[in-house]
Amino acid sequence: MVTVADVMTSDPVTVMPDDSLRLARDRMAEGGFRRLPVVQSTRLVGIITDRDLRRATNSPFVLRERWYDDLILDQVKVWGAMTANPVTVEAGAALIAAAKLMRDHKICGLPVLEGTESEPIGQGMPAEGRLVGIITQTDMLGYLIQLLKAGT
Repeated sequence: MVTVADVMTSDPVTVMPDDSLRLARDRMAEGGFRRLPVVQSTRLVGIITDRDLRRATNSPFVLRERWYDDLILDQVKVWGAMTANPVTVEAGAALIAAAKLMRDHKICGLPVLEGTESEPIGQGMPAEGRLVGIITQTDMLGYLIQLLKAGT
């Protein structure tokens, strides 16, 4: 059985809830990421995506000057734009379980936790869970490509 741990990106880049949106945007840009887990101490508290950042800074209904976007990026904290208690998956879960969670919740990435036996997969993070990775649609597609290449 192929598990989430076999395909995930380990030790993902993270941000903290009190970090600025600019820091989150810069970390995403530097790493080529579209989402970052949000951690406080060692506990996952949310996830922030490039879409969350666009929503916070770009309104097609309001015309404003560039300085206003800069103010938002510098002053608004990650917790103000993140999704709290995101859907998660355990590192030892079957890869198909992660794929189904992503499909069913219409999301493109899942924080991966270890040590969460007290709570079912996909229900958010209990206090004893530890962030060990992230699995994204890009990781899944990379694995699919490997499978398809091996089959030819």
